[in-house]
Amino acid sequence: MKVEQIYTGCLAQGAYYIESNGEVAIIDPLREVQPYIKKAEADNAKIKYIFETHFHADFVSGHVTLAKETGADIIYGPKANPSFEAIIAKDNQEFKLGDITITALHTPGHTMESTTYLLRDVNGKDYAIFSGDTLFLGDVGRPDLAQKMGELTERELAGFLFDSLREKIMPLADDVIVYPAHGAGSACGKNMMKETVDTLGNQKKMNYALRSDMTKEEFIEEVIDGLLPPPQYFPLNVKLNKEGYEDIKEVLERGTRALSPKAFEAAANETGAIVLDVRHQDDFAKGHIPRSIFIGLDGSFAPWVGALIADVKQPILLITPVGMEEEAVTRLSRVGFDGTLGYLEGGFDAWKKAAMEYDTVSQVDADELKKAIETDQVPVFDVRKESEYLSEHIIEANNTPLDFLNDHLPEFPDNKQFYVHCAGGYRSMIASSILKSRGIHNLIDVKGGFKDIKDAGIPVTEFVCPTTL
Repeated sequence: MKVEQIYTGCLAQGAYYIESNGEVAIIDPLREVQPYIKKAEADNAKIKYIFETHFHADFVSGHVTLAKETGADIIYGPKANPSFEAIIAKDNQEFKLGDITITALHTPGHTMESTTYLLRDVNGKDYAIFSGDTLFLGDVGRPDLAQKMGELTERELAGFLFDSLREKIMPLADDVIVYPAHGAGSACGKNMMKETVDTLGNQKKMNYALRSDMTKEEFIEEVIDGLLPPPQYFPLNVKLNKEGYEDIKEVLERGTRALSPKAFEAAANETGAIVLDVRHQDDFAKGHIPRSIFIGLDGSFAPWVGALIADVKQPILLITPVGMEEEAVTRLSRVGFDGTLGYLEGGFDAWKKAAMEYDTVSQVDADELKKAIETDQVPVFDVRKESEYLSEHIIEANNTPLDFLNDHLPEFPDNKQFYVHCAGGYRSMIASSILKSRGIHNLIDVKGGFKDIKDAGIPVTEFVCPTTL
């Protein structure tokens, strides 16, 4: 038996490859399916099953394409209603895979079709659970994504989740391995550990949601407390996962069309496409196409695209580091953004060589910000999450979280320079690009973010541990 976690850091997502005696199951595959097919070929094995823990909201699964290419059966848990052919498992239904067994445990709460898959080894011993978004490490799935108009509230969903955990998962042995669908950084939970694998016994000890003396009402209150609104693209990804989607090969073919600077400019004007610059933030600061939006591949690229662009049907034109065009289109497609129309051939250097207009972002380091603060009461805008800001921030700084930047646009001065920072420089450059695209140019980005700000000795508030907020 082979069990392999295939973790994608930029999505904080775990897919799983399970092989036994020449048969393979894939759990929650990413959209680009060739890596799974190649693994099976290397093992001289056949992909038999594709298990989906639920209809994912934060990414587009590869289930439809993988089934088409391999003939494998797609399996969902009870209450799933996909538009394509699939096996809808009954609670406790078993599936043989080589010498092992995978059992569907219906665990509603995150969504009503949410299902945990229990793997039993060749001896019939409970070995591992693939818990999807039902149980994370340190947290559980948010219960507010599957609300139906007038039918289910987040409190009712949280109640289902409480029962699922206590009736289906907590009775399992402590040595059972927990393989979740997501880790820290995912918007599907709020308090996930950075680790991606643990034992159920350890989770029973330290996961707040698995306390043995917890009442259902206490669970509901703690689970829904502090939930931020989900990203706008989530329902659109659910729709794609339920109804199917375009083959990624077609998306890549369309998205990797090379466009000269003139053709690129014409395409942007004719289609209304967003010009998305995915280079490093330092390169964007030195020069970029006016009104382009920066979201760098080096950070949490796909989730930020989903949160900030939101509409998966939005046409996109790319500026990438040379050679990273296909990577960028692939990552966009993982979260359902299939509307990439091409990329700037030769990258930003080609744009400059063609003598096309470009813009820059003013930057200072933390020492220069310190001098400005000591000289004058300069406005500072902190674009980190509210929890980060409340934990510790520059005294008198404003909190304008990147996720909700558009809601804060009236707060930025239009007749005075102001400074923008985040934790390390990635999010503040995204914010700077959005502000400039809105015609707000009197900003200065702080390189190095809050880490360098503290090191420079700029006065900050007293630290409060985020877990106590």
